Amino acid sequence: MSARSTYPAWIYDGSDIPDPLGHGERAVRFLRLLKHPASTAPGRAFQIFPWQERIVRRIYGPRHPDGSRVVKTVLLLVPRGNRKTSLAAALALLHTIGPERVPAGQVIFAACDREQAGIGFREAANIIRADRRLVAATRIYDAHNSAKKIVLKSEDVTLCAISSDGGAQHGRTPAFTLVDELHAWRGRDLWEALKSGTAKVQDSLTIIATTAGRGAESVAAEQFDYARRVALGEIDNPAFLPILFAPEEGDDWQDEAVWQKVNPGLRHGFPSLDGLRTLAKEAEGRPADAYAFQQFNLNVWMANSRDPLFDLDTYDARCFDDDLADLEALPCWLGVDMALSGDLAAVVAAWKHPDGQITIKPTFFVPGDDLKARADRDGVPYERWRDDGLLIATPGPIIAPEAVEDRIRELCATFDVQEIAFDPHLARVTMQHLHDEGLPVVEMRQAPLTMGVAAGDLERTVNGCLIRHDGHPVLRDHFGNVVASRNDSGLIRMHKARKTDRIDGAVAAAMAVSRACAAETMKSAYSDPLADGLFVF
Repeated sequence: MSARSTYPAWIYDGSDIPDPLGHGERAVRFLRLLKHPASTAPGRAFQIFPWQERIVRRIYGPRHPDGSRVVKTVLLLVPRGNRKTSLAAALALLHTIGPERVPAGQVIFAACDREQAGIGFREAANIIRADRRLVAATRIYDAHNSAKKIVLKSEDVTLCAISSDGGAQHGRTPAFTLVDELHAWRGRDLWEALKSGTAKVQDSLTIIATTAGRGAESVAAEQFDYARRVALGEIDNPAFLPILFAPEEGDDWQDEAVWQKVNPGLRHGFPSLDGLRTLAKEAEGRPADAYAFQQFNLNVWMANSRDPLFDLDTYDARCFDDDLADLEALPCWLGVDMALSGDLAAVVAAWKHPDGQITIKPTFFVPGDDLKARADRDGVPYERWRDDGLLIATPGPIIAPEAVEDRIRELCATFDVQEIAFDPHLARVTMQHLHDEGLPVVEMRQAPLTMGVAAGDLERTVNGCLIRHDGHPVLRDHFGNVVASRNDSGLIRMHKARKTDRIDGAVAAAMAVSRACAAETMKSAYSDPLADGLFVF
């Protein structure tokens, strides 16, 4: 592992886990005494695998001098198929009928909807039903369309399954909360209600058990980002335990060794290795399926791509060191995305090769005032990009249109520019200036029909291995920030996951590439130099 790894190597390295009062050992013993109806172990004993045992010991072993747990919150990020639900149900029972129970305490099994909450609840109920002694000691309420609840009769400890309406849950005082699949939760109400309730109870424990999600503006994304920073040592918080089974930078999602690393159950036969191989094979060349495989089966958090438009692996593989002199003989189209107040502006040139490939090269502009604050806000290195000549920082708090105009004039003087596509909403004056100089300005409104077609053209060009670029990092960042939505007719809308993300370069590229594609499809048959006479159809 790298020095800045978030991977939980402690699960496998045999390092000592403090257990001064024996509560970690006590928890493991209790779990082993449970039964599970689907268990293949003798006596249908609940199976706790070595990696799971280490997790249990790490949560319950370390204690403060007063006996309270060091760990108060756990984020267990593990891919689908690793029996996360079974472990979560067993831990909920540890606090309901086991040695971690609190008399009259509340144990909460919370999920995004009733169906998901019911899965975990049924797992816990089935564990109880597998042992007649536990059946006698508890009462299970699981009638259809009624509240799901398990009660330890002797001490009035309750395990409740809840979902959806967070506003109705503010009276909860959970001694233990199991948050299931947080990435799928909608809104913040339920999370905030439960989290605030933990402050009412001494030594409350919250365990978030989830697979990776998509997007960057959700409770799950916030918790994942916090857990990652704790794991990296950027935040010192012993009360928060990050357990992140996820690939690291540079890991190949198609490498089976990576699958083994991030799926701790694989060495024990779950999930199915053959099933993973089938999914990975089907995902080749299909961005949406590839992203789903990486998210759900490898735990890659898709921070900027809830619905990816581009296969970025394909995009990255199409990096070429094209000589600008070689492009001078090719027809060129420009897409221009002008800035609104302090945003970025982008000019992307697209050259059409005779074999249908398209080379794109961008020019970016950013306001030069307070560039560091802008970089901190957007989370990208604008100052370094400026110093490396990757973008132009113009003086003042906004981008002077003259700077963009001058760059367009340079491109038109050097290359065979066929069209300069603008959205007239922000560029009417600039368009008029260039038009008056005889430059081939065209309007390309950012309406769904126009840009939906343009986004589709760019998608096909990138994913069809027809794009060529020089690896420009700002353009790559903008492509990676694109989130796509599609309407019933298949038209694509490109937008961003977070308001601080920038996709100007991708929008300008879509405009330029689409105009290049349209020029090819609209070309008259009589423009062919081999055309001779009239065509009769």
